[in-house]
Amino acid sequence: MDKGKKRLAVLVGCNYPNTQYELHGCINDVVTMRDVLLERFGFDPSHVQLLIDTPGSSVLPTGANIKAALDKMVNQAEAGDVLFFHYSGHGTRIPSLKPGHPLRQDEAIVPCDFNLITDVDFRQLVNRLPKGASLTILSDSCHSGGLIDKEKEQIGPSTDKNTIVSYSAKSIPLESILDHLTSLTSINTSDIGTHLLESFGADASLKFRIPQHESDLFEPLKADEGILLSGCQANETSADMNAAEIGGKAYGAFSNAVQMVLNQNSGELSNRQVVMMARKVLEAQGFVQHPCLYCSDGNADATFLWQANAEVESY
Repeated sequence: MDKGKKRLAVLVGCNYPNTQYELHGCINDVVTMRDVLLERFGFDPSHVQLLIDTPGSSVLPTGANIKAALDKMVNQAEAGDVLFFHYSGHGTRIPSLKPGHPLRQDEAIVPCDFNLITDVDFRQLVNRLPKGASLTILSDSCHSGGLIDKEKEQIGPSTDKNTIVSYSAKSIPLESILDHLTSLTSINTSDIGTHLLESFGADASLKFRIPQHESDLFEPLKADEGILLSGCQANETSADMNAAEIGGKAYGAFSNAVQMVLNQNSGELSNRQVVMMARKVLEAQGFVQHPCLYCSDGNADATFLWQANAEVESY
């Protein structure tokens, strides 16, 4: 790999402290991942931005701050650069706004201020990538399958349901999000977009800010360089393990599984291998969730994060 190429990362951990939606392992997940990026994948510390919601954090993981960090990362990207976004926190599902899909649900992550970032926002980021750069998203959140709108499914649903562990689900139901936003806006409507636009304006998701007839702006650009490793299927929840319950450090089950896979395998691993091995780790631990992979055919078997000794395809 050309040593002059950049490796850029945005790592977001939302524990939602002192709220009814509090989680315990999300900040640990991304702090541990930062160490993995520096030690195994050769990231420069100055190119890894951490957004966490600990009291006194210099940059809180609000919707606006997360999108600003991702925009900055994509704006800096050049051909051959490796971009990585790791999110650990709550996810949710929202009614589809696409014509002809009245019963379909779309995916979103839930920043600490509830300013949802949706599958359309991630599609727009991928479409903005310069040719030859890649963006890998690892989302340890509920309903994270399909988080890049229209990305090709490589490893998808499983019907196994054999959970034997107790955990907190990293999901906030849409109804709870509406209740929270209603307390801020005092608007009596069940339309999530109205609440988000009222509360966040231009910082709200593109899904709610663009006319529906312009939705073709976010069509995939043929075989693109977006790579999504999701913690679970779109209809599943992801697990957050509380340290008090497991007698150790709290963690997100999928983040921990990926880190175990990387620790136990020193050689190069493809995106497909990372996801399948993480599935086996979670199954052995008794979790019900099934990680999925969404990307182009070529990227399914490309090396995860293009390790330093991996060759970069010539464009």
